[in-house]
Amino acid sequence: MKKSTLTLILSVLMGSASAMADAGKSSIEARLMALEQRLQAAEQRASMAEERADAAEKQTRERVAAQQKTQTTAMPVEPRTATLEQKVSDNHGFEFHGYARSGLLMNSSAAKSQGGPAVTPAGETGGNVGRLGNEPDTYVEVNLEHKQTLASGATTRFKVMLADGQRSYNDWTASSSDLNIRQAFTELGHLPTFTGMFKDSTVWAGKRFDRDNFDIHWIDSDVVFLAGTGAGIYDMRWDDNAHSNVSAYGRTFGDTENRENTAQNYILSLNHFQGPWQLMVSGIRAKDNDARRDVDNHLVKGDAANNGVHALFGLHSDSFYGMRAGTSKTALLYGHGLGAEVKSIGSDGALLPDAGTWRLASYGITPLGGGWHIAPALLAQTSKDRYVKGDSYAWATLNLRLIQEITRNVEMQYEGSYQYMDLRPQGYNSRNGVSGNFYKLTVAPTLKAGDIGEFLKRPEIRLFATWMNWDRRLDNYANRTNGGNSDGFGSNGFVAGGEWNFGVQMETWF
Repeated sequence: MKKSTLTLILSVLMGSASAMADAGKSSIEARLMALEQRLQAAEQRASMAEERADAAEKQTRERVAAQQKTQTTAMPVEPRTATLEQKVSDNHGFEFHGYARSGLLMNSSAAKSQGGPAVTPAGETGGNVGRLGNEPDTYVEVNLEHKQTLASGATTRFKVMLADGQRSYNDWTASSSDLNIRQAFTELGHLPTFTGMFKDSTVWAGKRFDRDNFDIHWIDSDVVFLAGTGAGIYDMRWDDNAHSNVSAYGRTFGDTENRENTAQNYILSLNHFQGPWQLMVSGIRAKDNDARRDVDNHLVKGDAANNGVHALFGLHSDSFYGMRAGTSKTALLYGHGLGAEVKSIGSDGALLPDAGTWRLASYGITPLGGGWHIAPALLAQTSKDRYVKGDSYAWATLNLRLIQEITRNVEMQYEGSYQYMDLRPQGYNSRNGVSGNFYKLTVAPTLKAGDIGEFLKRPEIRLFATWMNWDRRLDNYANRTNGGNSDGFGSNGFVAGGEWNFGVQMETWF
């Protein structure tokens, strides 16, 4: 092959290779460029999708916020109730408590009979007798409470009590109802900023019964009852064995319809506890009580007291008078002026400035063994210059209740009451001076769901038969011929000589 020809062939081959290389290079670059364009397009689409997602999320947040705002102001009843229930569950919630008694009482002729723990003439000044088989009324207390403990450890409590009592046996008694809100108050406790003696204290305000009131249940009488509208603080602790309470209550004398002449009565009370001992002192002030007028603008009692003092010294024991297992409480009370109503402090606006009253109360509970349990009680009081200068009211009640266990759900209850009274009202409220004795015996077969022998456990359903009698001269206490208010004794069909009452009653509390 000629050199020129070879040269020509080589040139052609090299040119083809170079062209092919250039063509391949151009193809790769094109593909890379296209890939880059696709990636850019994907990134753009992803960015647009992210923007749409952000916009959707923003719209969702705005819609949820709007719904929540709407629910806050106009949430339907059922969801709102469910929300409240959830909140209650998280914070201890609502509590429902109550007390009730209701029974039928008749005499041996199947006719209406008188009854009630204050049935005797002494009952007008607090001289109650045994209540078993002696109550013809229906009385109900309904207590609603809300309690919570906050994250700080502080506690709150709100309570409202509704109560009604009457003696009608009908199912519909609206016309004679005494329905009333007896308590409505709020407590704040264990506030984290309170230190020292106030660390575990409880502050309260509103309308209430004092927390440390106590009573003798068997004769339905408070030993001391402090109540009204005001404020106070409980459990200021001096040490592990001593604490004090301070309270200020307001009460009202007279008819609320006559607002200009209604006397406001204020009670400042200091209550100290040292172990089982209690010392309570109260001061009472009712300015212009002696100038108070009724709704007809008549002077009510121009010699009434404007102030008074009240004191209680008590012992709360976790044994039966130190002799055996059980419990017992004893208190000695004294009151002067407006404080001479020693049971219900500050509730009587007719007392004289020189009125003076002493009161002794004591009761205990103990098991005797063999299924027997016993609860004796003593309540005695003497007053002088109470409503009229020179008057006097003296009485003493002895009460004994026995329980005998028959089966796990049946017990027999027996109660005996004796009361002596010497009442010298000096004509006040058309009353006559009398003295004499009262007696009552009751037998009551009782059904109980459990805890036979527990005096303070309910509910109970009782059948009962009660015999009572009293000295005939006690029938003359109320002067009915002159239109005076009448007590039970001496009223039509209820006179001395022996009275049988029969009936059934339920009693419950929780």
